Amino acid sequence: MKTVSFIQAINEALFEEMERDERVFLIGQDIGIYGGVFKATKGLLDKFGPLRVIDAPISEVYIAGGSVGAAMVGLKPVPEIQFADFITPSMDQIIQQAAKMRYRSGGQWTSPMTLRVCCGGEVGGGPYHSQTNEQWFFSQPGLIVVLPSTPYDAKGLLKAAIRGDDPVIFFEHKKLYRMIKGEIPDEDYTVPIGKAAVRKEGKDITLVAYGLMYHKCLQAVETLEKEGLSCELIDMRTLLPWDRETILESVKKTSRAVLVQENTKTGGVMAEVAATIMEEVFDYLDAPVQRVCGLDVPNAPFAPPMEHFFLPNAEKIARVARKVMEF
Repeated sequence: MKTVSFIQAINEALFEEMERDERVFLIGQDIGIYGGVFKATKGLLDKFGPLRVIDAPISEVYIAGGSVGAAMVGLKPVPEIQFADFITPSMDQIIQQAAKMRYRSGGQWTSPMTLRVCCGGEVGGGPYHSQTNEQWFFSQPGLIVVLPSTPYDAKGLLKAAIRGDDPVIFFEHKKLYRMIKGEIPDEDYTVPIGKAAVRKEGKDITLVAYGLMYHKCLQAVETLEKEGLSCELIDMRTLLPWDRETILESVKKTSRAVLVQENTKTGGVMAEVAATIMEEVFDYLDAPVQRVCGLDVPNAPFAPPMEHFFLPNAEKIARVARKVMEF
């Protein structure tokens, strides 16, 4: 085992998959000579050359659309959208082409590409560099949506995504790139797509989160346990398909649920999780399902105090958990 940062885990996954399979190539803005805005692709151009590490023009529709075409003829593209905020020009290629290719062709064609997307706030990025818009893709059959929380999962899930036969939207939270470190094996490994991780077992309340919010929940759990509350903490890891069995079984055990996402509240991933809990395990609940989410405003504010007000944090999560326990 060795200890690496989140961004190092991403870089290692890309290196190993490109070395393992010559069909894998990268394309995106500034990923070649510069090594990417956050250096996720550092060193890969020198190793694999400009035909496999391609600096693209500032055209997300070209990056995504070209990758769809390349995937259809047998390649394994790993395109990068530099920031989630800039993904909208490529929506037609992702939703109307990549996601629907297998269905529309009766299984004759597919689009095995892994679209890496940098996302997330709490870095002072302001309205155009802070979005977490995973809910735009969460509702689209034909896509896989992944948002890891740890270096181990970042590497293992990225490798699994690249080896798969379906289009994957692979979100990487920029705050986690260098904020956290973790152990990963020296040998090759993957993490199964579609399986959540129970990070901590408990009996009083279930907390569900992903990405940066998993770490906020972890902080909240430390506080709550000092107050005598036993918390079960689940990291979703894969958002589509999400692991219904693990989450529902946990709620059946604890009878309470607090669901946390960085994104705005309305129409988010946790709205679907909450609805499913209510539909399938309502009789087990001792309190209403609660959500802790970003505020319903167009973008994350730039000013640090306002961004803090906008985003969920450990204090807000703990406050809601205490409220749920009052029922």
